[in-house]
Amino acid sequence: MNISTRRLSIADYDDILRLWSVSGLPHKPLGRDSRESMTREMLLPQCRYFGLFDGETMVGVAIASYDGRRGWLNRMAVHPDYRGRGLAGQLIRECEEFLESQGAVVMAGLIEELNTPSMACFTKAGYECLSTIKYFAKRRSSQS
Repeated sequence: MNISTRRLSIADYDDILRLWSVSGLPHKPLGRDSRESMTREMLLPQCRYFGLFDGETMVGVAIASYDGRRGWLNRMAVHPDYRGRGLAGQLIRECEEFLESQGAVVMAGLIEELNTPSMACFTKAGYECLSTIKYFAKRRSSQS
């Protein structure tokens, strides 16, 4: 297996959505995950989309963003055929390196409650699940 990592651009949009779909990661292509929204995010200096590739095939993706206080790892997915090979850990390390270069000293990942494989991966990477914190969101629409 010869896996390479690279920064993604909007040219990778269809492959990102395809990978999220096959990985079972919910996404909002008419809202926050629209081509327009992701184009804006990808142009922000404090945001980076990372992709893992087996040849020309995207097999992993993650988003790292820095809010000036905390580094966030989001939307991480690994193709089901490539799981169990340490690729999610590789994505976490890529994100952490970028976030540290931005000034982040605290890293955080948002994981859906039933996604136990992601929880195990983050735990293995040294993250602690803080059960005392609840995530609240206010959305402009159901598409966001």
